[in-house]
Amino acid sequence: MKRTHLYLLCLVLLLTLTACGGTTQSTTDEQSPASIDAIESAEPVGETDQEPEEPADTLTMGQKNALGSAESYLSIMAFSHSGLIGQLEYDGYTTEEATYAADNCGADWNEQAAKSAESYLEMMSFSRQELIDQLVYDGFTQEQAEYGVTAAGY
Repeated sequence: MKRTHLYLLCLVLLLTLTACGGTTQSTTDEQSPASIDAIESAEPVGETDQEPEEPADTLTMGQKNALGSAESYLSIMAFSHSGLIGQLEYDGYTTEEATYAADNCGADWNEQAAKSAESYLEMMSFSRQELIDQLVYDGFTQEQAEYGVTAAGY
């Protein structure tokens, strides 16, 4: 078992606890229409010029919610494309909903690899190759992992 599994397990547990009600945000019913508009018009972290595959009015509730969850996750930690799909599936979204969200969340996967590499380096020491291997294990492509490690200063 890789030593980073414990780190990842702790992060998943933290995210799960947060998602299960660990926040103090008011419900949508208590928000003013202006604050709802501001939330709906906010751009996700790392958004690119990529447009969703379908207009928002034709999305299923599951796709909309999975996309919202994906954007929330990416605002607090880095994920690979496949890692994000896996997290969303763990949360109960279907594979199709999770894949839609990962494909349309606007994430720059190279940037996500760089953030992930920086996170690992803040917690532990790695050789360059060991860090690349860890990022590939986490679901980044070889090219994304190499980019991420280089961007993190290795």
